Order: sequence, then structure tokens, then C-alpha cells
Amino acid sequence: MYRILSFDGGGIRGLVTLAILKRLQSQVPNLLQDADLMAGTSTGGIIALGLAAGKSVDEMISLYRDNGATIFDDSWGRNLTDVGGLIGADYDQKNLGKLLTGIFQGAKLKDLQKRVLIPTFDLDNGDTNAANRTWNPKFFHNFPGPDSDGDELVVDVALNTSAAPTYFPSHGVFIDGGVVANNPSLAALAQTQDPRNQDPAPNLSDIHVLSIGTGTNLSFIKGKNLDWGLAQWAKPLVSLLMDASMGIADFQARHLLKGTYKRIAPVFPAGTNIKLDEWQRAQDLLDFGNTAPLSDSSSGADVVAWLTQVGW
Repeated sequence: MYRILSFDGGGIRGLVTLAILKRLQSQVPNLLQDADLMAGTSTGGIIALGLAAGKSVDEMISLYRDNGATIFDDSWGRNLTDVGGLIGADYDQKNLGKLLTGIFQGAKLKDLQKRVLIPTFDLDNGDTNAANRTWNPKFFHNFPGPDSDGDELVVDVALNTSAAPTYFPSHGVFIDGGVVANNPSLAALAQTQDPRNQDPAPNLSDIHVLSIGTGTNLSFIKGKNLDWGLAQWAKPLVSLLMDASMGIADFQARHLLKGTYKRIAPVFPAGTNIKLDEWQRAQDLLDFGNTAPLSDSSSGADVVAWLTQVGW
């Protein structure tokens, strides 16, 4: 059996993922130890990299709970520079970078204890041939093979995948993996089938995926036949695209894997909308993750029972 743990993007809402993960681990002690691949996007990428480096779930909870105000430092100086977010990102990544450097030091992807897959988006491949110069999705991984990213610094990959547009500047030429695969389950599944990295590839019937979300906001746009332009679409577009990519991956993974794919994606109560940077809601997020049903978001199946049944 080949086991994949997949973690969504969602900023500070990664606390929901971690609270759920801690509850699961208390009932399935080998949940992390037996995982063959950890995939994560944005905040989920930081979680995946931390766990793959041997950090405990409690240590990752502390990173978010104790440093939210530092990571999302909205000082008056920053507001002055970016004119309240109109011509610049809301925050810079310096504080997050310092925190992650303290956690990972100079570790490279090849130093991690687990295989990882971390989606990002490359804004400019820098090809000297103008006919080949473009932007592209980029999936950082530490599998062996000619396309391995094993020599990349863990800190840089973490900052690449979490550079959410409008929230943070790009990190070098990379922005948040959420524009590619905010739910990286399907990307992780595809990675296992690459013969350059894994030969023989595991059969689809042997692959078991547990996907964990960060809490879903009930979002909608009221009205019909919306004749909107850039100004109207700009505000909801980032959230809309990230939610859309999660839904696509969930749909495809369910149809490909059927009973060997489960997803815990709890929905916040109506009227509750927690943004990616609302660090002040940290305890609310932990409380929500500590009480959310540990059941599959589609079938309602008990995920702990499923993990036990398949021998995870």
C-alpha cells in the first residue's frame, strides 16, 4: 500500500488542518510515520515540509498560533509603502522567512525524512530563447531522478509555495501554489506515476490518499448575468480560483481512486468567513478543528474507521 497525506492551502487556517491531524494521530498513531508522500500547498506546504523534517504536529501548531501577528505584520509603515494594499502586497515575507529559517536551518529537500511534493507557480522560466520563455506551474519534490529538486533549500520552497498574491510579494519568480493546486491530492497522485522518479510506479488500486482541508468558507456571488470588469472581479478572483482548483482535484481524485481517497474538508458555519490572514482567530480555528467531524466530506464515512480498515 502506498500512502499519501495531502494538505490544502489556506493561510492561518492551517490551524484547522493541524487540529484535525492531531486528533487523527491520537487514534491512528502511525499516521505520519507510515506516510510515503506528503503533499502540501501554501500553508499546507509549510505543514508538509515541517512534518517531513520530523517536526511534531504540536510544534507546527505553535508556529502558527504563537507567530500569527509576526507573520501578518500590518504595520503603519507597510500600509504607507503599499498605499493600503492598492499598489503592493499586504505583507512582506521577511518575518515568515526568519521563522522558517529557525525551523529548517540550512536543510535541503533531500535531507527530509519523507518524500514531498510542493506546488508553486513560476512567473518567468528565464529561458534565453524568447520562443520558450513563459510562466509555468512548478512542483518541487525530493524524489530521485533527473528532475529532482533535492538540492533546493526547504526554506525557499516553503516561501515559494506560500507567496499568496495580494497577501505577499512573489518569492523570487515564484508565487503561491494555490493558483495551481490548492488541493494537491491529484498532483501527488500524478507524481507517483512518473517512471523517472519511481520505477515501478505503484498501482492506482494500491494508493490511499487522505486529503485535509483548512476549513471551507460558504462563499457565493449574488446575482445573475454579471457584467463585471476588472475592478469588480479583482476582489473575489483569488479566492474563487483557489476554491475552484480544490474542487477540481477533489472531483478527479474521487473518480480515479474511488474508495481509496478520503477528504476531510469541514465547512464553517453560515455567516462565518475567516480570511487567510486573520491570525486573531487562531483559537477559533483550533476550536473548530477540534470539534469538526472526522468524516469524508462527500460520503460522510468515518475516516478513522477507514484508516484502521485499510491498515494505515
